[in-house]
Amino acid sequence: MTEELKNHEDVEELGRDLSFFMADNAEEAPEEKVYVSKRFKDKKGKVIPFIMKAIPTERIEELEKECTKTEYHKGRKIGERVDQVRFYARIAVETTIYPDLKSKELRKSYKTEDPIEVAKRLLSIGGEYSTWIEEATRINGFDDDFEDLEEEAKN
Repeated sequence: MTEELKNHEDVEELGRDLSFFMADNAEEAPEEKVYVSKRFKDKKGKVIPFIMKAIPTERIEELEKECTKTEYHKGRKIGERVDQVRFYARIAVETTIYPDLKSKELRKSYKTEDPIEVAKRLLSIGGEYSTWIEEATRINGFDDDFEDLEEEAKN
């Protein structure tokens, strides 16, 4: 018997009970400690993690819209394109709870009003910045593939 068929039987066994999917039954996204840099340490010398949490789909859609640019050719609109680099950076800023990259203190310290620029200056080593983006996309489910979700459902 295939796994797909077994899963279908599991659903049949539940009687297609929709109560599992009601708003009150959805678990809140957890906060995660993520280590993106070894350069920031507390007074005891321990590396300080970033704290990140997934953001709602509605907010991701807003960010995508904000990062969409109209493309023109010879003064004529030819379509729209999402600035993927800025889009994923905006997701990372919104996902990052600590440090608050929008805080007045950090923006002043790094001499910029743009939280993305704060992140770029804070995580000035290329690998740190890319790890931060990767972790934010992972936390928001952009790297989940169907096989991973299926394996998690089995457990």
